[in-house]
Amino acid sequence: MELIELTDGVVRLRAPDERDIDEIAALCQDAAIQEFTTVPSPYGRADSEAFVGQIVPAGWADGTSLTWAVRDASSDRLDGVIGLAVHPVGSAEIGFWLGAHARGRGVISRATALVIDLAFAPERLGLDRLTWTGFTRNLPSRRVAERAGFHIEGHVRGYVVQRGQRRDAWVGTLLATDARPTGPVVQT
Repeated sequence: MELIELTDGVVRLRAPDERDIDEIAALCQDAAIQEFTTVPSPYGRADSEAFVGQIVPAGWADGTSLTWAVRDASSDRLDGVIGLAVHPVGSAEIGFWLGAHARGRGVISRATALVIDLAFAPERLGLDRLTWTGFTRNLPSRRVAERAGFHIEGHVRGYVVQRGQRRDAWVGTLLATDARPTGPVVQT
């Protein structure tokens, strides 16, 4: 699959590349990213090199994992990462993380809206369904999912394996036919 760039004029999404290696490694030192994602811990430059140099390009090449660096559209500063793990038969899972410096300003909500629009657009990915999974206690991530229109289906015990340990998670779904919020992004 060819790389896709997205923007709403405030955030710009593009596939992370070698320019992002050091910034990704630095951002992944954040305690919240370590607690609420499955990134390696400790996270070093070699992890970022493998992510940018191997994992991201392989996912785009076969269309199974579409990953974007979330950037400030005016300064080009790296704020986080968002992606779609594409599954067979019109479905994908969305996931994201955001650096502490960008939290609380609606950045990831904007990025999420762009990715959802791409996912459901018949002329783009044309998916039928998206899922979101968030570790319980990660209320900011849940709020982003709910604002984007995801229906939180429940709390699943031991649902996600993080560094060899099972953790409880919330699971949400969004269908292409579901009503989605419109209007300005709410900041929290």
